Amino acid sequence: MIPKIAAPTRYVAILCLMLILGLSACQDSSAPLSARDGGTAVDAMAEKEAIRGVLMRQQEAWNAGDIETFMADYVRSDTLRFTSGGDVRYGWDSAMERYLATYPDRGAMGVLRFSDLAIDVLSQEWALVFGSWDLERGGDYEDIGGKYTLLMHRGSEGWKVVYDHTSQAGQ
Repeated sequence: MIPKIAAPTRYVAILCLMLILGLSACQDSSAPLSARDGGTAVDAMAEKEAIRGVLMRQQEAWNAGDIETFMADYVRSDTLRFTSGGDVRYGWDSAMERYLATYPDRGAMGVLRFSDLAIDVLSQEWALVFGSWDLERGGDYEDIGGKYTLLMHRGSEGWKVVYDHTSQAGQ
């Protein structure tokens, strides 16, 4: 269980995050990341392609009916934060349970397509992803879709989703 953060501390943390994101948006995005973050040079285009590869791997796993492989690109930790349908879940196991309950069979899973990808490499270790998702389903299930925002971290196992905020259109 993640401890609750006192309101003043939470506001300071939010303000700091907004400041960091605001400053990164103002910087020259054509400059190598090393020039912007003081670290080792990172090829932002290569990192964007690596992240795009993660998302395409997830899409393929989903379309093969393999939720376990789809979830392999989420950090397998209690620190994972997954928000969808107005609910916040913490931890990989909780997110997995939600997927299995919401998509109990291949008909419910449908065919997943990610689109409108915007990938911002913030540093050597952090990236922000925004995109659209659509599930084309048949039979007893209607087609659905929406938007998502992912905060991704690059560690020893590559890029992993640490925060996922997914919304469904019309909700």
